[in-house]
Amino acid sequence: MVSVLLLNASFEPLAVISTRRAVSLVLRGRVEGVSGEVVTVQGASQALTIPTVIRLRRYVNVPRRGARWSRRGVLRRDGYRCVYCGAQAGDLQGGRVLTRGDFTVDHIVPRSRGGKSTWSNTACACRACNQRKRDRTPREAGMKLLWEPKTPRASYLVVSGEVPASWKVYLRL
Repeated sequence: MVSVLLLNASFEPLAVISTRRAVSLVLRGRVEGVSGEVVTVQGASQALTIPTVIRLRRYVNVPRRGARWSRRGVLRRDGYRCVYCGAQAGDLQGGRVLTRGDFTVDHIVPRSRGGKSTWSNTACACRACNQRKRDRTPREAGMKLLWEPKTPRASYLVVSGEVPASWKVYLRL
């Protein structure tokens, strides 16, 4: 089934929805088409053409909340890639292939020194680097961060596979 990009009235991407949901919104007059590219949906008595990009007629306020910190969230944010050596799940290290279970959450400023479990103070690290760093700051351990840990954006839209050309105008790719 083909998907449809749903935009807010301000042309901000909100979601990728099913064609069935798009048909419902179009028939109820909640949206208007903004792209010339269409998808044809065969009904019982007639065929409907639905644009692949639709826009809400009325603006919907979407509150932006920061993502809650979690160990799993840190590992996912960093893509199971070590912030110190760059190793990631699937790489060969110490004669064996690393799995997701080989990664831990490291506190940049150790908890024993007042470091908190926050997005900017935690990062994914392989066990070898985490043990090497121990209860020290990266500077004290002579280790360098490959990137600065940041709070993930909570307002992003995940699109996988081939992105239709009509969507690219509205998505930051």
